[in-house]
Amino acid sequence: MLDQLKKALTERALKAELDHHLAGDESGNRRNSYGHKTAMTDGGSLGRSIPRDRTGTFDPALIGKYQRRFPGFDEKIVSMYARGMATRKITGHLRELYGIEVSADLISTVTDAVIECEAARR
Repeated sequence: MLDQLKKALTERALKAELDHHLAGDESGNRRNSYGHKTAMTDGGSLGRSIPRDRTGTFDPALIGKYQRRFPGFDEKIVSMYARGMATRKITGHLRELYGIEVSADLISTVTDAVIECEAARR
């Protein structure tokens, strides 16, 4: 059950990332199905669906296109999901954990989507 929750949260965050990516695109780029990917975590393999865009310009920040290992995923996803964190703190957290730079606007979009997903589960 924990694996299903991790998969659902990850996929929801990736969908929100794509939504954010497409929001600023005026060229007519749009969703283009999903790709499937498996990454190794501390608890074993985690398969998930990665959303794609028509032009192929979407490169997810949470789990990169060519990333195959995701050590410490359990702790990281729980930490990112902390509701009390401000978007700027989550931005710093992602910079420390993954070495990636993301905007506070993207963090806001992703956390809203994850909170909505959690509310729907209850």
